[in-house]
Amino acid sequence: MEPIVVSACLAGVPCRYDGRARTSAEAVRLVEEGRAVVVCPEGAGGLPTPRPAAEIVGGDGADVLDARARVVDTTGADRTEEFVSGARAALAAAEAAGARRALLMARSPSCGCGRVHDGTFTGELRPGDGVTAALLRRAGIEMTAG
Repeated sequence: MEPIVVSACLAGVPCRYDGRARTSAEAVRLVEEGRAVVVCPEGAGGLPTPRPAAEIVGGDGADVLDARARVVDTTGADRTEEFVSGARAALAAAEAAGARRALLMARSPSCGCGRVHDGTFTGELRPGDGVTAALLRRAGIEMTAG
């Protein structure tokens, strides 16, 4: 069976910024089947759990990868380096497993695919991907938001 990258929070790991999981039945099924490549890019990038919420300011994940936008948390700290490092770790895990698909946490500044928060911390969304989703997309990995 084909391996699939799965956001750790969807697989039931309490690693979100608020210290919680956002468990998805589909992600749990993939884990139970032994098909999930479970990743938490933010943790892999060195961020603690819990941590201040972060959003992409000035664009989306593709813009972060191209140094046109930054990832900033609610304290004003620039977390771009951690998000990019975590994205690279997630891609390395996907490539090592031969994964060509991913089930990722919706709206996340790391894993969001298709829509992410707009950088104002008001709950507004903009089109685009998170940093990890953008890197996986560049590598040709198909994504679904969980």
